[in-house]
Amino acid sequence: MAKAKAKAKAKAKAKKSEVQGEGDYEATRRYRRRTTRYLAKGSVRKDAARARPRTRREAEDMAAAEAAGKKRAKGEDPALRRRAAPRVEPSTRAKTSRR
Repeated sequence: MAKAKAKAKAKAKAKKSEVQGEGDYEATRRYRRRTTRYLAKGSVRKDAARARPRTRREAEDMAAAEAAGKKRAKGEDPALRRRAAPRVEPSTRAKTSRR
């Protein structure tokens, strides 16, 4: 009986928050929670090693898929190639045009 009430309550709550798209705050919370847990586990390197291509053919297929995806892109982000310049905070004592 308690399980049925809990299910009904969860279903009612889900109906209230059926916001989809960029306004789906609950989905954002779930994503952040899962991502944080995954990164904290420390298995990222292990999973990356498992995702590596096992054969030359598989590597070629992956490269072809990447090229096909990039074909439609506008181009690579120039910020990726640019060396990061040191950040300079604006001075609070600078003369402004308001004076």
